[in-house]
Amino acid sequence: MSSNQPNLLPLLQEFSTQLEGTLQLDALTKTLYATDASVYREIPLAVAFPKSEADIQKLILFASKNGTSLIPRTAGTSLSGQCVGNGIVVDVSKHFTKILELNVAERWVRVQPGVVRDELNRYLKPHGLFFSPITSTANRAMIGGMVGNNSSGTTSIVYGVTRDKVISLDTILSDGNLVKFEDLSKDEFEQKTKLQSLEGDIYRKVAEELGDEEARQEIHAQFPKKSIHRRNTGYAVDELLKADVFDGDEKFNFCKLLSGSEGTLAFTTEIKISLDPLPEPIEIVVAAHFETIHQSMVSAQTAMKHPATAVELMDKIILDCTKESIEYSKNRYFVEGDPEAILMVEFRGQTLEEAMAKGKALVDDLIATGLGYAYPIIEPAMVSTAWALRSAGLGLLANIPGDAKAVACIEDTAVDIEDLANYIDEVDEMMAGFKQKPVHYAHAGAGEIHLRPILDLKKSEDVEEFYQISKASAELVKKYQGSLSGEHGDGRVRAAFIPLMVGEKNYELFRRIKFSWDPQNIFNPGKIVDAAPMNKFLRYEPDMETPTHDTLLDFSNVGGILRLAEKCNGSGDCRKLPGSGGTMCPSYMATRNEKDTTRGRANTLREFLTMDNKENAFNHPEIKEAMDLCLSCKGCTAECPSNVDMSSMKAEFLYQYQKTNGIPFRSRAFAYINELNELGSKTGGLANFMLGNSLTGGMVKSILGVASKRNLPEISKVSLRKWYKRNYDALPAAAMQIKSVYFFVDEFTNHNDTEIGIKAISLLKKLGYDVKVVDHEESGRSALSKGLLPKAKKHAEANVKVFEKLIDGNTPLIGLEPSAILSFRDEYPRIVKKELTEAAKKLKFHVKLIDEFLAQEIAAGNIKADSFTTNSKRIKLHGHCHQKALSSMTWTQKLLSLPTNYSVETIPSGCCGMAGSFGYEAEHYEVSQQVGELVLFPAVRNADSETVIAAPGTSCRHQIADGTGRKAKHPVEILWEALNEV
Repeated sequence: MSSNQPNLLPLLQEFSTQLEGTLQLDALTKTLYATDASVYREIPLAVAFPKSEADIQKLILFASKNGTSLIPRTAGTSLSGQCVGNGIVVDVSKHFTKILELNVAERWVRVQPGVVRDELNRYLKPHGLFFSPITSTANRAMIGGMVGNNSSGTTSIVYGVTRDKVISLDTILSDGNLVKFEDLSKDEFEQKTKLQSLEGDIYRKVAEELGDEEARQEIHAQFPKKSIHRRNTGYAVDELLKADVFDGDEKFNFCKLLSGSEGTLAFTTEIKISLDPLPEPIEIVVAAHFETIHQSMVSAQTAMKHPATAVELMDKIILDCTKESIEYSKNRYFVEGDPEAILMVEFRGQTLEEAMAKGKALVDDLIATGLGYAYPIIEPAMVSTAWALRSAGLGLLANIPGDAKAVACIEDTAVDIEDLANYIDEVDEMMAGFKQKPVHYAHAGAGEIHLRPILDLKKSEDVEEFYQISKASAELVKKYQGSLSGEHGDGRVRAAFIPLMVGEKNYELFRRIKFSWDPQNIFNPGKIVDAAPMNKFLRYEPDMETPTHDTLLDFSNVGGILRLAEKCNGSGDCRKLPGSGGTMCPSYMATRNEKDTTRGRANTLREFLTMDNKENAFNHPEIKEAMDLCLSCKGCTAECPSNVDMSSMKAEFLYQYQKTNGIPFRSRAFAYINELNELGSKTGGLANFMLGNSLTGGMVKSILGVASKRNLPEISKVSLRKWYKRNYDALPAAAMQIKSVYFFVDEFTNHNDTEIGIKAISLLKKLGYDVKVVDHEESGRSALSKGLLPKAKKHAEANVKVFEKLIDGNTPLIGLEPSAILSFRDEYPRIVKKELTEAAKKLKFHVKLIDEFLAQEIAAGNIKADSFTTNSKRIKLHGHCHQKALSSMTWTQKLLSLPTNYSVETIPSGCCGMAGSFGYEAEHYEVSQQVGELVLFPAVRNADSETVIAAPGTSCRHQIADGTGRKAKHPVEILWEALNEV
């Protein structure tokens, strides 16, 4: 819906001052909200972040008065373009996030629409209850979106869909009045029809429309089979017919209609939902392997005859995408051979024996009928990782190489489970006619397979095929009397086919209902009814050439930096909150702003690098603002299913941006910190006095723009290199040498953490390792983080040349500081000149964190517990972001657990918030502290004084000291102190 006024900007600017919340009119914010997890893009008029119902009422009245529209938005539930439009996007995910009331006895909870599903269930768990619909995006999906979309998820075969759980909705109608919708008796319904208001109008209209026998018969005849519980096509008028005021015996409740209405009828501000008792505690998964999709579909029908709680499918295309993911490749442990499909069937019980018996019964049944070739049963300890693999399906599809991607258009069809195998056979035959082999995954047990063609929507012929495939699919679904939308909604992508699915009479009924609720069409227009053509307003202009950009970092493996940004498909994994675990995305966890997500940054890069007409395509303040709070934690490198590596893109952006705008003094100072420390180390303690003194130290902080509350790192009295040359030969050694290792003297250990380096080298030698230190350059980490890529390149090339002939599988290079040593594994192969690329790639396999090396030597039997104390010690471990992304904290846990009575608890923290120099910078200090307060600081403060805090990263240890007053130790220090006296 277009505004009927040529320029609303002055009115919007004036209106913004009337809100408790904010109304954003800037180009960056509008860019961020121009897309969602769909293929669509449309720049909105503005983006509102209301703080109160009064704000929403004002927005409704403004839209009504000025001929524009409101597009409601939360997160994590829609794939069909429901949240894209040219009106005012109203994002309630920032302020409408309260759990308002819980009634344990009656098993219901009242929430605001911005409450995240998993956060709600963490709150409910101590009470033995949970909200049962579980989408694959449950760690960021919000209840408002789940209602608007009538979300289902993996367990709908047991618990039903969101519509089944909604008790009441507090809404604001298009006239600005607050109205509650809930169960009504016949008399109460009759009283509602007598109201002289918009509320009365909608009750009178539904009574008139559905009171007609012919209309009811048309609904029954045209709607999907009643056996299909996932049915979101159009408005759920068939659900209203179950009320006693029409054909049924239930109380009338407009919540049935509003659930799945995609924000087109009213604006919801509070939601009351019913809860279920927690499921049986023991969970196992049968992962049945198949050589054909058809076999897996038939097996889904078999599985549904067993007491399964979830029956989910992954096909070969999805499974192959997991191979390239750092995080999800670890979760492939149960995959045997090269299956065309895996059916994951969940069983629960009060005991493991009970759950296993159910699982084995299914396996026996499949074997007896000759279905499948492998049936591993995943036991409780590993179930969550297997489900993580399945949940990542949407994001993983972005890893298909090239511009052609798995496109959401026919992915939400649902049929009766008894029709499923035949339906999918016909789908595959239909797709073969388009020379397509679609992706198959998701909810087999519910009769809903997420099917996706692979299309390049940058090409006009594929855009046309996008439409033709969708149309053919709709016709096939109608043949089976299925539902075109099972849980993702109609939005823009399916709305055009609703007349085909339910008939023209029912479609016109939908239109009359829409305009009885919303006469001026201000609520999310163009969704469900009167939609624009489904192949218009796409992310890319058809046949527009993808711009290329010369970069210093090598992005050729994905087709360039722009295509790396384009890999983000909007699935929003980066919007998860701290309780969900993981690192990505710390700045979003602190600010709850879309621009501070990996998705927001990727969308910004894509928009401005695609639409750019500047000499320097990177010279946009909007990109700079989006990148500003990126901590370069590398969480997205591993945790983003699409492998969107924002840390590398930020480094490249800074380099390119600084070509035009210059390198800030502070950035240059931090990038040259090694050289400055080298100078400081020659002053005999004067540098430390100057940095630590409140007067001169304050001046230094002020000049550099360092936060006044920060303590600057001290420079060690002697560098590690000098200490090694003077003392190594005299160190105590083991009776027998095991092997030689090279030790990487990183710039932080050399000048700031020398004591840790001394203990590390001493420990290694005493355990039987000959430690060699050669002349080499710094890692280049500081230069990378500040965009001084030529400097980082110089260091990387020098280090590759030094070590390429020295280290191999028998003689590794090991290092203490994760961010430094892991540069060999991550950036070095992409930053060195071409002649050194192969050498850099070979090197990365023989470069190890000291944690990795020691843990592997323990596993090999070369280091034994009897070398260490038997005294008891409790350790709380915080992991470095780069280690979690590029290695694993398991190594550190194993080495700290070696002493017999040492117990190690890993703090479920993400980034500490310091992130190298980020937390020192004055303008970032507050966010840095907010990140620390999410999980890490409280965990450290709650630890008793006898508990040792361990942290491998130097910046992490400084953050812990500044934020909690506790001194954290490197794991090597703890192991050194645990050594038995010789």
